[in-house]
Amino acid sequence: MQPLVLYDILSELPGNNWSPNPAKTSLLLPRFVLRYKNIPFVTLWVEYAEFSIAMKSIGATPIGRKDRQGAATPTPEPSSPTPSKSPPTSKRHPEKPIFPNNSEPFIRELNPTFATLLLPAFKPLFARTAELLSPASGKFFTEARSVYVPLPWGVGHDEDWDPLEKMYNTVYEWYQKTDGKWIMGDAFSYADITVASSLLWYKRVVKEDEWARISSWNGGKWAQVLADVEQECTST
Repeated sequence: MQPLVLYDILSELPGNNWSPNPAKTSLLLPRFVLRYKNIPFVTLWVEYAEFSIAMKSIGATPIGRKDRQGAATPTPEPSSPTPSKSPPTSKRHPEKPIFPNNSEPFIRELNPTFATLLLPAFKPLFARTAELLSPASGKFFTEARSVYVPLPWGVGHDEDWDPLEKMYNTVYEWYQKTDGKWIMGDAFSYADITVASSLLWYKRVVKEDEWARISSWNGGKWAQVLADVEQECTST
């Protein structure tokens, strides 16, 4: 099988990866899902400011939001040699489904709910992310994201972190409604990948003491969820 090419965003972090989108996006199945399904892929690192150019060069259709100038917000994704003609990766690789037990409609509804809960907590995360990009990409990131999350983006104050903790208190209740360790009980699904992808973003971009703070919430639930999903997506 010819490897897919996963386009991801370059950063100054060791190993580069930080963005939650290439970790989770299910339409074309980036990193967590590719690993879960044992689909071979290679990663091509691209500057955030140049992502739209890279996507246009392979004929990809923008699937992100648009800024005020009408330019699509870059959304990392994998490609096949003929992206405009190939069926979605999820259709080509139905093994190990990420929407088990006919759960796709439920999980599709869950994702925007999760995003809405997370929105008030973006300021400190965006601030940390912008610091880890190149100057040109950091400027581009700030201009694009400040359309939706107005500046200034503060870091280090309780009022900046309180919305994130409140959001995870709600997500914790989702997990508590089942007997298993996943949102759907004993069935691993894309819902857990969504949660873990954001956790991976935080772990990669925030400072060590800030991640320790997040990890301590709800009895250490979130460090455990991330570890469980990473293990699930690296098992053979």
